[in-house]
Amino acid sequence: MNDNDDWINDDEEIVKLDAFFDEKTMSVHLVENNPPRAKRGAPGDWTLVTLSERILTHEELDIMGSAIIESARMDRSSFMEIEEDGAAVVQLRNMRIAIAMPPFADKYEISAIRPITKLSMDDYELSPKLTNRLETRAEGILVTGSPGSGKSTFSAALAEFYSKKHNVVKTLEQPRDLQVSEEIVQYAPLGGSMEKAADILLLVRPDYVIYDELRKDSDFEAFSDLRSAGVGMVGVVHAGSSIDAIQRLILRGRVELGQLPSTVDTVIHIEAGRVAKVASLSLKVKLPTGMSSSQRDLARPVVEVRDFEIGVLEYEIFSFGGEKVVVPVRGGAKPTLRGGQTAPRRGRPGEVVPVSASYSQKKVTLDVGRKYAKQRLEIFADDVYLTTTVVGRNGESSIRIKTRQGSMIVDAMEEGAKITAKVAQ
Repeated sequence: MNDNDDWINDDEEIVKLDAFFDEKTMSVHLVENNPPRAKRGAPGDWTLVTLSERILTHEELDIMGSAIIESARMDRSSFMEIEEDGAAVVQLRNMRIAIAMPPFADKYEISAIRPITKLSMDDYELSPKLTNRLETRAEGILVTGSPGSGKSTFSAALAEFYSKKHNVVKTLEQPRDLQVSEEIVQYAPLGGSMEKAADILLLVRPDYVIYDELRKDSDFEAFSDLRSAGVGMVGVVHAGSSIDAIQRLILRGRVELGQLPSTVDTVIHIEAGRVAKVASLSLKVKLPTGMSSSQRDLARPVVEVRDFEIGVLEYEIFSFGGEKVVVPVRGGAKPTLRGGQTAPRRGRPGEVVPVSASYSQKKVTLDVGRKYAKQRLEIFADDVYLTTTVVGRNGESSIRIKTRQGSMIVDAMEEGAKITAKVAQ
């Protein structure tokens, strides 16, 4: 026995689960016939460490598991989420504990997870553009990331954010382990059904519901139904990227393609506890990118997925041959010379110009490449003329965001319009 084995008493018996935790411990994993282990660090930056060489026995884990269940039943701030033959999930104050044993598992196991931090939205240092979208426009949000990336911590901060804006906020969880303030009521499945819980939530008339987490068809259906009823929704999804989460939405017809942008308009991807990427969704009737303009009869509803911060179109989702397809969109390559230099060609009047549009707090930047340097371009949002600008030597045109022209371009980008340009006559 090590000198720092505080979780063992003088008779070498395990005492309390709390003794395995310190301020840097995210979770503790106790497995029969194995030494105790713990994940220590922060979301996205943790290490699995062995706490001792002592081997845990079935008997002592059984005693600890029984004590945990008894504590949850006696404590008004704790509860049993699941209790089946061979498995139990317990919310013991701020600690979520999963207990597995035969016949469900081949050996006794106790896994305990405790949040090590509670953050506010200010801690995430979001861009003013994203903050404004969360306040005014985003009502169907997916928070995505891999396990342990910090999705639940961000979702809890978002719940607090909406609550402080004088909204009625509820959560729908299984298990209920989000760390939120007292005014936010946390709901669990009713009679084992999320759909029944969603029906009750509609009677409560919440402004926002945090749904943690979406996995089964029934979860996505309940999320979609609540959103269709006008409730602002935040869903938590295990996914490696934003587009992976979106594809889970349309899997097996969980959400119809035409309803996708009205169900989810914003996808926030979390990595290592930070916002790594934000995507926005919008619906257009258009010819999918890459199809010839001579095939205009193939125009159809297309869901555009854009990088929210810079407005660049990244994916298109549409029906083709009876199947839903997700197509990555890449900008066409510019003509190049040997050595990778851009060919010095001038644009012809009326020529369509590819535009990469982005904006910051002070200006809108339209990047068209050096080919069009010193030329006048007409700027369009979809087919609507906005303004005429002159391209600088570096292939960019900058427009102050406070001008009428700048604000028109920003509004169009946030509405999901495609910014295009033509060489002026």
